[in-house]
Amino acid sequence: MKGQNNFPLIYSLVPTKDRQFRSNCLEAARQMATKYLASNLGDQGFFLKMRKYPHHVLRENPLATGAGADRFSQGMRQAFGKPIGQAARILTGEKVMTARVPAGKDEVVKEALHRASAKLPGACRVVLG
Repeated sequence: MKGQNNFPLIYSLVPTKDRQFRSNCLEAARQMATKYLASNLGDQGFFLKMRKYPHHVLRENPLATGAGADRFSQGMRQAFGKPIGQAARILTGEKVMTARVPAGKDEVVKEALHRASAKLPGACRVVLG
């Protein structure tokens, strides 16, 4: 990609356990990291790549409650469910996002990825590489 050679320092965000990240938390983490990096390094001073995309469709089979629910509800018969969102399944050690920055900007990229990890469920580590 154009300009990646200008950013030799590479850090990644990695979960400590197998997780399922919904699309909205991945987007919130991306926005948090981008905003922090752009405010400290400028719009062209970094390269941020999301490594995982939410392909898995989450479905819900709502159960009826209240008066007459026994006549309305089908229980688990044909319980495919309606889509309620999307999620990315991420295994331990897989990189969620990777940031490339100029040399000497270690603390900025670590803080940006640390702030992004606050938007994700569970614990995440910031690793070099």
